[in-house]
Amino acid sequence: MKKSIFIISLLFSILSFGCKAVAPKQLSIAVFIPGICADSPTYAMLRDGVTQAVDSWNEGKTLEQSAKLYVLEAGTNQSEWPAKITALAAEQKYDVIISSNPSLPEIVLPIIEQFPQQKFILMDAEYSGNNNICTVCYNQYEQAYLTGYIGGLMSKSNKLGLVAAQEYPVMNNIIYPYFEKGAKDANASSTVAFRIVGNWYDANKGAMLADILYGEGVDVILPICGGAAQGVISSAVNNKFYITWFDNNGFDKAPGNIISSTVMKQQELSAIMTTNFLNGKTEWGSSKMLGVKEGFVDFVQDDPLYISTVPSTVRNQMAELVDSIKSGEITIQ
Repeated sequence: MKKSIFIISLLFSILSFGCKAVAPKQLSIAVFIPGICADSPTYAMLRDGVTQAVDSWNEGKTLEQSAKLYVLEAGTNQSEWPAKITALAAEQKYDVIISSNPSLPEIVLPIIEQFPQQKFILMDAEYSGNNNICTVCYNQYEQAYLTGYIGGLMSKSNKLGLVAAQEYPVMNNIIYPYFEKGAKDANASSTVAFRIVGNWYDANKGAMLADILYGEGVDVILPICGGAAQGVISSAVNNKFYITWFDNNGFDKAPGNIISSTVMKQQELSAIMTTNFLNGKTEWGSSKMLGVKEGFVDFVQDDPLYISTVPSTVRNQMAELVDSIKSGEITIQ
């Protein structure tokens, strides 16, 4: 009898040990910033959104249950990005690398071949069909069109300019042509001059290009050139022309000179995408475009500086256009 009890106890102990709950794996997330947060609101919003999601996830959890976060700023030299993000993946300790840039799908594909377990969530990018990648992008057709439309309404010379850091597919195929389309739809006489800085940081070059454009009669400029945009702003203040702003609310950068801000909700969407990953809900292999209708692209209309700088007739026209896009009455693409 004692022997039977001993055997039963032993079996119970073995079964109990075998059924013991395994502690969940601590998740590790890396954020790859292809630039410098201080020079780019887009990248600062990416960092802040992921951080917000991780902090929320970790609240009330033990150290073993919490997620770890590492942020790497790769700098403005784009030629160094592939090596730096490859080194990050080579550590093989991050469950996902989250980043934001249209050029990243092309960069990470060979990395996945080398490290087939590495997952990537890429914001502001488009690529589908690879189960290691999930991408989400903003409707920059709408964003560029709205920016061009108000530029066309506000220009007195009918001459607008776009100062870009460099040429790349989204710039050449979406932002520039739809900025021009918006301007021409607002005013058929509008023309758009396109100029390239050559990098994302040279404010002196940005100012020089803006000065030249102003000398050619341009009175509205859209700068998409990172830190070099500060030079365009300085030129606008000195020469008293208008700026249309992209990606975040920029009215306070030059009150009276900035006539619009088309924003993308990068921080909010980064937090959502990170939370989905932490909950195991990432749709790997998918790609989505989100815009005005979905609430992730917006045209700022309630800023006091917008109201004081832009005439009510123009503001009313812009409000009608935004409402038409939200309702689906107008499709920009």
